[in-house]
Amino acid sequence: MTPVNPPPLDRASPPPPTAAGPRPVSALPEGVRLRVLRLVHGDPRAAAELAARLTEQQAAGLDPLPTDPAELAPEVLSAHRREIRTLPDDTRLLLLLAAADQYPVATHAFLRAVAAARLDTRPLEAAETAGIAHATVGGVGFRDAWTRIAVYETAAPDDRRDVHRLLARVLHDEAERPRRSWHRGAGALGPSGRLAAELTASAARARRAGDPPLAAALTERAALLSPDPRDRSRLLAHAASDAWHAGSPDRARTLAARTHTEPLTALLTLRTGPAAEAFDALVAGAARSARPEAPGREPAGEPGARPAPVAAVPAAAPVPAAGHLLARAAEAAVYTGDLRRCREAVAVARGLDIVPPGLLGGIVAAVDGRYEDARDLLEATAGRCGPGGDPTDLLHAGIAALMLGDHTRAATATVRSAAAARARGVTDAVSQAMEFRAYADFWTGRPRAAEATALDALRQAYTTGQDNGACHLQAALAMFAALTGDGDLCRERAAAARSHALTHGLGLPAALAQWALAFLDLGAGRFDAAATRLRALAASGPGHGHRAIRHLATPHYVEAAVRTDDTRIARAAHADYDRWARAVGSPDDLALSARCRALLTPGADAVEHYRTALDLHADGTRAFERARTELLFGSALRRLRHRAEARDRLHSALEAFESFGAPYCAAGARAELRALGAPAGPARATESPAVRLTAQQMLVARMAADGATNREIAARLALSPRTIDHHLRGVFTRLGIRSRIELVRLLAETEG
Repeated sequence: MTPVNPPPLDRASPPPPTAAGPRPVSALPEGVRLRVLRLVHGDPRAAAELAARLTEQQAAGLDPLPTDPAELAPEVLSAHRREIRTLPDDTRLLLLLAAADQYPVATHAFLRAVAAARLDTRPLEAAETAGIAHATVGGVGFRDAWTRIAVYETAAPDDRRDVHRLLARVLHDEAERPRRSWHRGAGALGPSGRLAAELTASAARARRAGDPPLAAALTERAALLSPDPRDRSRLLAHAASDAWHAGSPDRARTLAARTHTEPLTALLTLRTGPAAEAFDALVAGAARSARPEAPGREPAGEPGARPAPVAAVPAAAPVPAAGHLLARAAEAAVYTGDLRRCREAVAVARGLDIVPPGLLGGIVAAVDGRYEDARDLLEATAGRCGPGGDPTDLLHAGIAALMLGDHTRAATATVRSAAAARARGVTDAVSQAMEFRAYADFWTGRPRAAEATALDALRQAYTTGQDNGACHLQAALAMFAALTGDGDLCRERAAAARSHALTHGLGLPAALAQWALAFLDLGAGRFDAAATRLRALAASGPGHGHRAIRHLATPHYVEAAVRTDDTRIARAAHADYDRWARAVGSPDDLALSARCRALLTPGADAVEHYRTALDLHADGTRAFERARTELLFGSALRRLRHRAEARDRLHSALEAFESFGAPYCAAGARAELRALGAPAGPARATESPAVRLTAQQMLVARMAADGATNREIAARLALSPRTIDHHLRGVFTRLGIRSRIELVRLLAETEG
């Protein structure tokens, strides 16, 4: 079922065009542009009209976009309505019946309704002759979405109510109860407590069945029909939550603005606005949760977890559990990097006499330097990663596992989080799970899989209005670009991430983007620049930096500092890193600590530390870092004139880097082999394009080979045409070709 946008409770007049003149769709930020295209069903004329009518706040993504068809593209809708009015009355009646059966809720009852009312379907021939609609096996197919909407919107209110009542009469099966309720509600003449209760119960049923779009439509209709203002506010809050789950962020934000539900607003802010504000509101909401709600302030279900069945409560729905709000506050702290403020959330939990969520308690213990306590709390959270769990709990299990250096369990938890979210129809939670899955894939030697996952999640995050998540994914993609040596793309991604992160106080993506740039410098041999960036990262506070990213980047900082003979700060950073590694017992962290110790130890004494590092890597999962350890060890052995072992280590590192598609690191291994006087061999050029290209380059290459223009590819991948041009030049360089014709032939030969 497609996302539902029911008629609003009060219809405002469309905003006027901007004073500066028409605004092209291409000038909108990526997230806004994708949501515009989705709202107008991909129609370029409607997209252009809507883009020109957006306010400055809407165009910047600060205010929700309009969702009512009359506000989206009134000129396009008017043109379609004029065309509909030229048809005979009996043709329009059949088309109205078909449209009401499909929009805004699909019920698949047209043929039964025609039979029950003994309607003659021959008048549909006029619509077919006009190219407006055509008969199908299941009923009627419209020319496009705007034609279907125009048919429905053109009809008189009495006619719409009549066809809804007819459709309700023919929906008899128990499984069809929610859709029967929808038509009964749409056919109502005015407020009705009985119908509102029926719609509310049907919405709860749809929610349990994992159909948030239908639940949102039913609950919003229930709010429209409810004669009680208090119930209406409660129902609107649940409708907003359902709309958010359904991936309709603009509808969700519009509905949420009509309620006084602060926890709901805070949870939406967590994914769309300043994360520090979300943290404050979530902690305050948890603190108030034990007190009765003040009049006019209605609680609501929570995005990211299945809302409570509102039919079970006669007046006010319960607020999300205080523990759940505090768990989300921990998420907000993770995004901001202001981890010390988690103490506030823990104090609130203790004041409410509840156990702080494990992720929250683990963060506080780590910030306080109680590493053993942190390990135990995070371990308990990471252990809750069994199949079929709550998507939020599984996500937190994945984050805890990442903090413990357990990338295998992190991958399992985040994959299960995404699967649980899909099973429940909670589409908003899928891309968030993939944000953190990317870390596990990247560090365990699957950078192409990580990049592909992140690209898919980025588009989904933008489409569902989760700009903060998209920012985090942009930073992750900057890191992947650094690994593959694509400097221009790395800098573009990092700049996009940092621009959004710094205006929204998101320390996590800001720090990750800075690390990506430092990693790019490190791989290219710009050690001074890498050390400078990483020192700046270590000094960055919340909103600009992040303690966890600083910790993860420590091995790279030590390497850059050693190369620049400035190890005083690096030694202190390594000491803390080593203490954490020993507390959690992660083989990967212990291996990297041993590598740092080797780098900081002069001469032959470093050899045993390198051997210890490689022994520990054998029990870990960070295959890429193992290859870097072999490269550094091989370089040290070369300087110590241990030629045979140096050659073996360097060849092993080279092979790994080539398999990862890391040209800078591979070039470093070849340079060491040349200095050793050993043949390194040329870069492998006989492999298939899928091996030689990054995931994004391969995607662009296939689209280009299929005949898509740079602008078309850019629109589909949420990138600029300039970036697509850069990608194609990179594709041609890596494949040794000069034109799209050669690209088509090469892909046909290797994939055909």
